[in-house]
Amino acid sequence: MIGQTVVFEFIETTSQAEELAAVLERLKNQAGGQMPALQEAQRIYGYLPIEVLQRIAKELAVSLEKLYSTATFYSQFTFVPKGEYTISICMGTACYVKGAGNILDSYELELGIKAGETTADRKFTLESCRCIGACGLAPVLTVNEEVYGRLTQKKGDKVLATYLKRGGTDG
Repeated sequence: MIGQTVVFEFIETTSQAEELAAVLERLKNQAGGQMPALQEAQRIYGYLPIEVLQRIAKELAVSLEKLYSTATFYSQFTFVPKGEYTISICMGTACYVKGAGNILDSYELELGIKAGETTADRKFTLESCRCIGACGLAPVLTVNEEVYGRLTQKKGDKVLATYLKRGGTDG
């Protein structure tokens, strides 16, 4: 699956649609409403699917291009659904020098995805980041909010194995 693009079907619950509609109703006549609309949409859905961007553009009377331009400018926004487990491997200098790159490579191989991608079953999202501020624990990774430090290749493999047992993947 490495290098293969996975297309995720947009699934929306009634409560999500109603919540977004309420947000857009509140913001539609507000100057500068697109940024809070994007933030609220991402909170509601976990990412910004094109169907939601189209709805926001229509309700706020802004072009889809302008909305997309705003969303792509800020790193807080994502257009890909996140997995149940988001694994972020620090690639800051201290972590990289101590082997974080090798851990990232092995995770990519094991999960069948590259950094920035999500497994087809939406169990895992793999990310690399610049620094998480725990240089004294280098190399470091996080799984959701859980921090794992002073990793070796073997310890890193054990962390991933723990989450694979919990969630499994078809990647």
